Amino acid sequence: MLSDIHRAEFFPDMSQNFFQSFILLLLVTDPFGNVPLFVSTLRQVAPQRRARVVIRECLIAYALLLVFMFTGRHFLDALQLSEISLRIGGGVILFLIALRMVFPRGDGIFGNEHQNSAEPLIVPLAIPALAGPSALVTVLLFSSQANMAMPLYVAVISMVAVVWLIVLLSAERLQRILGDAVMTAFERLMGLILTALAIEMLLAGLRAYIASL
Repeated sequence: MLSDIHRAEFFPDMSQNFFQSFILLLLVTDPFGNVPLFVSTLRQVAPQRRARVVIRECLIAYALLLVFMFTGRHFLDALQLSEISLRIGGGVILFLIALRMVFPRGDGIFGNEHQNSAEPLIVPLAIPALAGPSALVTVLLFSSQANMAMPLYVAVISMVAVVWLIVLLSAERLQRILGDAVMTAFERLMGLILTALAIEMLLAGLRAYIASL
């Protein structure tokens, strides 16, 4: 196990810094960047059903993140993964996601756009749009912190889920008012911030690894 000093090198004062944790998870789940995906995926769904689908998918993603956070420590122990490897791997994943946000591709952040006439269930809205690999890695990192911080992280995930609902229930209106160009520019800005956070996470993991030698 890492010492308390090594823990402090990653997300300094995380257990006392609600805002930092909130911003990190919000950037990772990227609700604003997911607006076009939600709009296109729900286009074939009856208008009176769209709000219910958004709420259901957000609740599924929220529940999955909570499950991963509370079982994350056992998951790491079962796979014999160290916190250092999780930090470095998480930094790499976040960096790759951030690059796709800064340099968007026609097939979407996750490599494809799911156009389906049927009502979506879990995929692609809950997973991977909201509770994708980077979000799961982030909550696993939350679970590696002290147990006393768990209530704070539950509050963080809950607040982020509230933002999901506010943004995604207004997805069609946002896209209509702001337009694709503004939404793309906002997503690139979020990607730039996430790039810096990913690099900081990677460097913290490398520092911890060097210190453990």
